[in-house]
Amino acid sequence: MDSPPSTGRLTGAQREELIEQVKQQVAIATAQELLTKISEKCFKKCIAKPSSSLDSSEQKCIAMCMDRYMDSWNLVSKAYSSRIQKESMR
Repeated sequence: MDSPPSTGRLTGAQREELIEQVKQQVAIATAQELLTKISEKCFKKCIAKPSSSLDSSEQKCIAMCMDRYMDSWNLVSKAYSSRIQKESMR
């Protein structure tokens, strides 16, 4: 089995490909974490007595909870990205 080359020996194209792969892996991990947190928080908030199905009020609560969580996450994400960009310009 060949071992991967050290990062010092990568060509520019290989380095860019590696960076893109890492970015994709981070994006996937972030999305998975976001879905897990949404599920945990909204389930805890909206489902008083777990059963085999959700009633209409539970469905509405979960939908609204998920929407609010995503809106908040997007707002924080944009603010964070903006701050990172400002910091990198200094």
